[in-house]
Amino acid sequence: MGKAALIDGKAFAAGLRDRIGAAIADLKARHGAVPGLAVVLVGEDPASQVYVRNKGKQTLESGMASFEHKLDAATSQEALLKLIADLNANPAVDGILVQLPLPDHIDAQAVLDAIAPEKDVDGFHVINAGRLATGGDALVPCTPLGCLLLLRDRLGDLSGKHAVIVGRSNIVGKPMAALLLRESCTVTVTHSRTKDLPAECRRADILVAAVGRPEMVKGDWVKPGATVIDVGINRIDAPEKGAGKTRLVGDVDFTSASEVAGAITPVPGGVGPMTIACLLRNTVEAACRRRGWKMPDL
Repeated sequence: MGKAALIDGKAFAAGLRDRIGAAIADLKARHGAVPGLAVVLVGEDPASQVYVRNKGKQTLESGMASFEHKLDAATSQEALLKLIADLNANPAVDGILVQLPLPDHIDAQAVLDAIAPEKDVDGFHVINAGRLATGGDALVPCTPLGCLLLLRDRLGDLSGKHAVIVGRSNIVGKPMAALLLRESCTVTVTHSRTKDLPAECRRADILVAAVGRPEMVKGDWVKPGATVIDVGINRIDAPEKGAGKTRLVGDVDFTSASEVAGAITPVPGGVGPMTIACLLRNTVEAACRRRGWKMPDL
């Protein structure tokens, strides 16, 4: 283990879930109702099944209502859109999440665009993306929101810090940039076409790696003392564990980076646990906005 402090996303997420549970109990006592989250799974993707099961379990554990819809892989786009329309109209449902990836015959963007923006707890609807980009009130994608909460907890005021994001996806890179701009960071977004990517990374006080390439960011890419947030979850071969065994690694080479960084998220146990906790947080926020309740301090 190097000298970097470990940013324990698992512990932070557990604390956030505890606060959410207490807030939901308070909302139920005051209003006689609880937020409701609907999760839609199409097909038999094994990883998606695990995610959906975990989301449903944590939703119920927090005291919220959980609505799970598991559809056959052959379900038509028309049938899926009909279900979303029904969930949009259902007053007990505050948040709607359609688990990606969807089968090839379904246009994922058309499905995401069909979710009512006020129930879009994944933050992927173009209206929420636009609100976030223009500084408005938006439901924010869960993974970047989780990263921001960890950064605030570790660093306090982020104003003036130089943040470098590796990756420009709509799910992490772009919303992360918008969130950090909102915190008055100076933000650089890098990607596969960036010239001299290691040099750009070395300028970062905050380095967020979200590119989906195992252990790409090396220790000599990291500015001494920087805070490193590793969003990547990659499964690689682990022959040291035995034939056919694998292990999880991030987009950052943890061993070398932890010798240089001031603080770093591990994989697993860093950003990952924050995603579902932030989904629950977004559901509470959506419920409070939609129902005219005061948003608890989470």
